[in-house]
Order: sequence, then C-alpha cells, then structure tokens
Amino acid sequence: MRKLFTLTLFLCFSFTGFSQEEASLANYKRSSLYTFMVSDAQQEHSQTIQDAFINYPIPDKFNNHNGELRTLPKLVDESLSKKDLKELQKDSISQFLTKNTIAKAMVAKWFNRSNEGGFNMDLIAERGSYNASDIDIKIAKQSERGLAMVADAGEELLKNTFVVVNNFKYTSKEEVANKTKGLLSVVSSAASAAGANGLSLAADATSVGVGVMGKGYVIKTDALLYKLVWNDEVAAIFYNDYWTENGALDPEKVAAFENSNIFTLEYIGTETAWADLQSTAFTQKNDDELIAVATKKATDAVIAKLQRAYEVFRTKTPLMSGDPISAKIGMKEGLEKGDKYEVLEQVINDEGKTEYKKVGLIKVEKNMIWDNRYLADEENPSELEYTTFSGSKNKYYAGMLIRQIN
Repeated sequence: MRKLFTLTLFLCFSFTGFSQEEASLANYKRSSLYTFMVSDAQQEHSQTIQDAFINYPIPDKFNNHNGELRTLPKLVDESLSKKDLKELQKDSISQFLTKNTIAKAMVAKWFNRSNEGGFNMDLIAERGSYNASDIDIKIAKQSERGLAMVADAGEELLKNTFVVVNNFKYTSKEEVANKTKGLLSVVSSAASAAGANGLSLAADATSVGVGVMGKGYVIKTDALLYKLVWNDEVAAIFYNDYWTENGALDPEKVAAFENSNIFTLEYIGTETAWADLQSTAFTQKNDDELIAVATKKATDAVIAKLQRAYEVFRTKTPLMSGDPISAKIGMKEGLEKGDKYEVLEQVINDEGKTEYKKVGLIKVEKNMIWDNRYLADEENPSELEYTTFSGSKNKYYAGMLIRQIN
C-alpha cells in the first residue's frame, strides 16, 4: 500500500490563520537554481545591470543555491557571426564553469561541507521535508528505508539543480527611435549601416515585436541552462569515497573530495528574452532605475522561456485552492491562456521514495492570469492575486502539485 504524502493532508486540520496555510503550501520539493551573468565592463551602465541582477531574488519556486561567485568575464569577440558567436559563447561559458569547479561547489553546498571538510544532511532534510535523523548517513545505512530516502533525496533534489548564465545587452529606446525617425520598419537597415551594437540589438528587438518608442531601455538576455549531473555512479563514489563528518574527519576522504573531478554540469540549451517596459508607467524613474527594472524583467522572462522550452527545467507548483482551481503563478512564469497543466498527487511508496501520481488536467482560463511580473502594480495594476484554471470540479485540493505539459 502506498500512503499519501500530499500536502492536501493539511486540509484534515483546521487552519487558524493564513500564515499557517501559507506554510503548508510552501512545503514541497523545489528545484534549486544558481544564477550567473556575463560582466562586460566596457558596456555602458554595466555596473547598474550587474547590481540589479545580483540583488534580485531567485524566484520563489526555486531554492536559492547561489554561491559567492555570481559573474564571469566577457569571454568572446562579439563581432563574429551569430552562429559562430552562439557556439563560442556556449563553449567559453562551459569551460569557465568547469575551470571554476562550479558543479563541485554546488554539491558541497548541498551537503553543508564545513571549512574542515565534513558533510551533513541538514540542508537536504530541510529542503526535502525529510526527518533529519532518518536521513542521517550513519543511521540511513542501517536500513533499506533509510538508504531509499537518501537515494530519493538525490533524485528529488540534487538531480533537479540547475545553473542559468545570463548575457545581457541593452539599448536606449529613445536613441533608437531618434536614429530611425520612429519607423520600426527601417531599424534593421539603419543598424546594418551604422554597425552599432545598440542598433543591432534594436533590430533584433523589432523582429520579435518589442517596441522602441518612448523613454526607457530594451534589455536582451541570452541565457544558457545547465543541469547538475547526479546519478547512481556519482552518488556511490561520493558516499563511499568522500563522505566524512565533523568530529570524526577522515583526512584521506577530505583530500579525495578536494582533488575530485567527477562532478559535472550538463548543457541543456539556450533561450533569448527581452524586457518589455511600458515606459509611460515609469516616467518618474531615472535612467539607472529604468535599466534596473528592465534587467530584472528580462531575467524573469528568460527563466520562463527556458521552462517552456525544456521539460527537465519545468517546476512543480502547489495549488492554493480547488474551488476556484488556482495557483500563485502568472505572467512572470510565462503563463498564457490555454496552457495545460497536469495535476499531481505526491505519494511515498513502500520503499520510502517519492512518486507522483497524475490525477487530472487543468487549463489556464482566459483573462484570469495574474500579472506578477516585477513592478506590475505600477505598470499594469490589477485586482487579480492568483491565476485561475478550468478543470473538473470537486476533484482538486490545496497542496496538490501542478506542472506545465505544453
């Protein structure tokens, strides 16, 4: 018999307040994310863009797995053709991440590696809602269920750990509009004649329907997505050859981890996104503020595009209600009318491992998409506080998980 481990079990209890309900909805296994950006000191307003990016919080649907290193230097000559530039950019960024042992640093963070070299399972227990004593390595090795929980933690948490590297470019809307006399149809030819990076960016923006009229900035980001490689072979080597704990440190295992090269990142793909500012809503903001807003909006937009493009990067989100069927996701996550989501019930099998049982399908309702984009309350005020879905009535409950399927 499988026993239900869904968050809907919280409905069996009487909630005494909103905060208690919010806490229950937050208790699910999120993917984890480490974000970087390419820092180009020669680009105008580069420090403003960098500060905006680094200080912008990781989206709530991810665990924050950032380390101290958040930027990498510009590594390629952007005068190359688009095709050559894309490949060289990918190769250069991949080499940087490898050289700086980012994958190993991410594993070290997962297992709370101390300055002395000891590991523990505290963070994994916290993020995975495991009983800390049951998942302790010394205890876990004494039972099949304990080992199953350790394996489950690897599959549910470490295997869903990602890196996104952003390469931002910007141009002034006003500058582009002036140089093209406000005629979007000639932006491309003007950019070609000028040979200017800013105008080339504007030409690209026009091709995807981004307006360049008025005050503000167009921010573009090319974002590369990577996934931490964590499989049975890597896990076995880690637990057998590297695992050691504070209080009983094994110097050989400490050194073995420090000298290891088994931890890697798998390249998943690249997407491009743009900031889309309604400049009239921001006329009281100065240039630095406008650039910061555009940078943050582009960051959110590209994560949404990566999730739509690559199934492995799609996250699960808890329903906040079954009547109406609703969830705290919206335009920030790239939702569009008609998007389909599968509804999942989280269960624990007899071995103690997590499984997801599909119990239905829901669709985003037209005109009921929450605008939760950065500064949406200034740009596009709305009374909506969540997104509503259509689907079977009296079938779904708060805490069930949903995942996009199209």
